[in-house]
Amino acid sequence: MSRFWSKTVRELKPYVPGEQPKVPNLIKLNTNENPYGPSPRVLEALRTEAADTLRLYPDPNADRLKEAVAAYYGVHPNQVFAANGSDEALAHAFQGLLKHADPLLFPDITYSFYPVYCGLYGITYETVPLTDDFDIDLEDYLRPNGGVVFANPNAPTGRLMPLSVIEAFLIRNTTSVVVVDEAYIDFGGETAVPLVARYPNLLVIQTLSKSRSLAGLRVGFAVGSPELIEALERIKNSFNSYPLDRFAIAGAVAAMEDQDHFDRTRQTVIRTREALTAALRGMGFTVLPSAANFVFARHPKWDAAVLAGRLREKGILVRHFQGHRIDQFIRISIGTDEETVQLSQALIHILEDR
Repeated sequence: MSRFWSKTVRELKPYVPGEQPKVPNLIKLNTNENPYGPSPRVLEALRTEAADTLRLYPDPNADRLKEAVAAYYGVHPNQVFAANGSDEALAHAFQGLLKHADPLLFPDITYSFYPVYCGLYGITYETVPLTDDFDIDLEDYLRPNGGVVFANPNAPTGRLMPLSVIEAFLIRNTTSVVVVDEAYIDFGGETAVPLVARYPNLLVIQTLSKSRSLAGLRVGFAVGSPELIEALERIKNSFNSYPLDRFAIAGAVAAMEDQDHFDRTRQTVIRTREALTAALRGMGFTVLPSAANFVFARHPKWDAAVLAGRLREKGILVRHFQGHRIDQFIRISIGTDEETVQLSQALIHILEDR
C-alpha cells in the first residue's frame, strides 16, 4: 500500500482472474476458454488486416461489428454496443446505468466481478441468496431496487433460467434496469435478446470469448434499447474512444458470420459436457446441471481444494473457489474429448489412492 493511493484504490478488492500458467503441457480446464480454435475465416481476416492500414486508428464505433451482431439477432445497429470484452460492457453498464442504484441486486453466488464494480463505482448493493439447489429465484428480486444484474447461465454454477421466467420478471419489474449477462448462453440456453424490443429497461451482454473462441481478441457486446446503448456510448467516449482495434473488429465480424463453425464447435462442447457429467456422477460426484461450457462438481469424500491440488500435480488445472456454500466444489471447463479422457483417468487414480 502506498501513501499515493486514493481512498478508492485502498478499499478495492480486485477481481482475481483464473490462472494463466507459464508451465508448458498443462491441460488447462480452469478459465472456460473454448477448446477449439476460431473459425478459419477469423484467421484469414486477421491476416488481411495485417497491412499498412495499421498506422491508422480503428473505427471508434466498430460499425462493421455492430452491423454483424444486429444482422445475427435481427435488431438495429443502434441497439448494439461494441466493447473490449463483455467485462468492459458490464463496467460501462454499472457506471452508466446502475451507479445510482439503491440498492443494486444480484445473486450471492455469481460472477465475482459484480461486487468489484460496485466497489469501484461506489454502488450500493445487496446480494440475494441462491436457492438450496443453487438456482436464481427471480421472485426474490421483486422488491424495491435500483437495478438487477444476473448471469444466465449463472457462473460458477452453470444453472440456467428459462427465457419465460426472465420475461415474467421483466413484466413485473419495470422501473429499474435489468442486465442479463449471457457469457455462456450459447452452450444450452435461449438468449434474452428478443425481449429487448418489448422491455426498454433490459440490457443483454454477451462475449465472443467463449462460444466464438475469441478470448485472445477481447470482444464483447451489449444489446438494448437505443437509449440504454447511448448511455454506454457516452461512457465509452469519455473513457476510451477506441476500445476495439482493427484485428478485433475484423476477427469478430468473421466469427459472427461463420454460422457453421459456431454450430459445430458449440455442439461438440455440449456433447463433451454431457459425457463428462455422466462420467463424474459415475465416480460419485455431485454435478449441478449445466448449460455452460463448464461443470460444477463436488465429491463427498474429498476436500475440493485438495482435489484441485492433486489434479494440478497430474498436470490438469481446474478452478476452486473459496466462497460460502461453494468451497467444496471445483469448476471444470470443458476441454477436448482427449483432455476429458485424461481428466477422467486422473480422477479415477486420485479417488483410488485415498
